[in-house]
Amino acid sequence: MYLSSVHIGLPLPCFQCYLVSGTYQYYHYACDGHNDVGWGCAYRTLQTLCSWINNNCNIETQSPNVPSLSKIQETLVTIGDKPSTFMKSREWIGSFEICLFLDHCYNISSKIIHVRSGSEVGLKFDEFVEHFQKFGSPVMIGGDSDAASKALLGIATDGNKKYFLILDPHFSGNPDIDSLQRNGWVAWKDEELFLTESFYNFCLPQCGQSDAG
Repeated sequence: MYLSSVHIGLPLPCFQCYLVSGTYQYYHYACDGHNDVGWGCAYRTLQTLCSWINNNCNIETQSPNVPSLSKIQETLVTIGDKPSTFMKSREWIGSFEICLFLDHCYNISSKIIHVRSGSEVGLKFDEFVEHFQKFGSPVMIGGDSDAASKALLGIATDGNKKYFLILDPHFSGNPDIDSLQRNGWVAWKDEELFLTESFYNFCLPQCGQSDAG
């Protein structure tokens, strides 16, 4: 049993907030009994995105189930993005692979926002506002020096500072919403979250509740 919409109940950092719409399930390290600690964070973020799509989008080709780690690897091999040796490996994936997976399995296109440095993420704030207003889907965040994948569930600003609602898949154990929020596994972060020395790729699925039947 996966927890749903674990950000609900968090205090908002300011008045002007733009949040994920609809329901998602929280996928994290070893949540299905498969030990992926140290390599599976982007896979878990993808699973969270897939749960949101299944819950909120009327997609004819959608699978009723969120894909397993092995299914994700199998799909990336099938479409020619990865060699056969990728199967059963512990190789990382990033925003580009998630974009390919969503296109192949759900027929959903994604927008990729690339920033050369974490110090530039705030410059894309208006694009994130537009995304959450139009689509409301969770966003995958990947980087290079900062290789810890995470999901972006919302953004906020008080006119000066900018805040990012982050869902962290690196938790391992039996979660409950109170402890996840209390210990920062889902939390509002400021721009210092993003490392100056790392580039970032954001994958924004272009499917929203407006597509729902």
